Amino acid sequence: MNRSHLFTTLAVTFGFITFIACQQGTDTVKPSSGTTSGTTTSGTTSSGTTTSGSTSSTTATSVGTGVPDVYKKIYGATEIYVEGTNIVIKTTSLPDHKSPYYQGTTWASALYEAYNGTNTKFNLNPNRIRQSNLTFKIPMNPAVDASHASTPGGPIGVSLNGVPFFNQYAAMSAPLTNEIDSFDQYGGHPQQQGQYHYHIEPTYLTKAKGKDVLLGFLLDGFPVYGPTENGKTVTNASLDKYHGHTHATTDYPNGIYHYHITSEDPYLNGSGFYGKSGTVSQ
Repeated sequence: MNRSHLFTTLAVTFGFITFIACQQGTDTVKPSSGTTSGTTTSGTTSSGTTTSGSTSSTTATSVGTGVPDVYKKIYGATEIYVEGTNIVIKTTSLPDHKSPYYQGTTWASALYEAYNGTNTKFNLNPNRIRQSNLTFKIPMNPAVDASHASTPGGPIGVSLNGVPFFNQYAAMSAPLTNEIDSFDQYGGHPQQQGQYHYHIEPTYLTKAKGKDVLLGFLLDGFPVYGPTENGKTVTNASLDKYHGHTHATTDYPNGIYHYHITSEDPYLNGSGFYGKSGTVSQ
């Protein structure tokens, strides 16, 4: 049984009421029951290949006609299709890598891993990973927006493995100074409803694919790249206030505005979206 079928069954059978009640909020934490309703996965990918407790694939489970190749790199999506001038990307938000935040969930046997990163101040927050079905609708042809709307709390984009990106703030627009100590060895953690997400470099992806590659898209449709470019580490000084710049990339040889993840605040996004934002719903 493929991962999409498992997660769809989970959402319909066990989680519908819970997901409707949940908010796409910020990272304020509250105690978790330590369990997640769902069906245990053995780490089998959507293509049927077992990967030692972490799942990966080369493309989404279901890709509609007319979807540009660059969006097919979002392998963690359950569906990707064109709707008018938008690309629709549906995900479960479940990371395909191990995490200490799978502890006590029904995925624990395959995906739980104690923290083994380098942060000596790591502090496991009380939340545990839960499935959160998200639908991103982003412009297929993004364009600069003069208003540069502020990024919201909650999902501001989607990474290649379907995990949402969050902005550079904790709850109440507080800096990530303390919250960063709850990030697991792959750079993510769950918020109070259990929605796992990245504020900073998703190291599982950069280790697997490289630090200079496409890592996902923000809601305005502009791509997000890793912390290196042309063999050099990208710094805030080389980016504009929105944390990006414009030139050709491997995926966009004619040039495009794109964001970069860096090792310093604001990590992913600065003072708002560069382009007109699409939407995300749950």
